[in-house]
Amino acid sequence: MAALDLLGRRGALRVVWELREGRILTFRALQAAAELPPGTLNARLAELRAADVVAAEDGYRLSPRGADLISALWPLLRWSEEWADALGS
Repeated sequence: MAALDLLGRRGALRVVWELREGRILTFRALQAAAELPPGTLNARLAELRAADVVAAEDGYRLSPRGADLISALWPLLRWSEEWADALGS
């Protein structure tokens, strides 16, 4: 439940998603990509860093644990695409 609580917070999954390809983004670039106010982004980054999902070195990137999270989320992405297709037909 702790993981779902963390990821359910406004913008948390979006931050993880924007970092999914191994990119290192500055705060400003991540703010623009995630479309979050600075205060919200700062809070999410602090929480994700404390959870060892995001690392901060010359910008922000996923930690190894964050990369594992992306791997765990791929089945959910496939499911959601199938779900959206089914709703659209």
